[in-house]
Amino acid sequence: MMSTERKLVIIIVSDEDADRLIPLMVKQGLPATKIGSTGGFLRRGNTTVLSGVDAGEVPAVISLVRRECRARTETALLPAAPFPELGLIPAPVEVRIGGAVVFVLPVDRFEKT
Repeated sequence: MMSTERKLVIIIVSDEDADRLIPLMVKQGLPATKIGSTGGFLRRGNTTVLSGVDAGEVPAVISLVRRECRARTETALLPAAPFPELGLIPAPVEVRIGGAVVFVLPVDRFEKT
């Protein structure tokens, strides 16, 4: 039985992971509102997904996020130093990409019109 207590799940993921996650959420009947965002070290596109669910559905949302949004590493070039006269050459570095940040917030009021 579904709880009447509502939660707002805020999920911040890479655009690539969101492209897999959102259709799976919708397929499972979980609402998903996509908001484009940017952040992180590489300034790559992120997606913020908002999902208002019954409290009892939160574990299903988190399980799906854990399965579809795994952290991984990728090699990237660091931008050139701000002082070009030093002659520093950009070097490849392994960086962490993917994964997710999830916030679960209580909802005082929920209306769907």
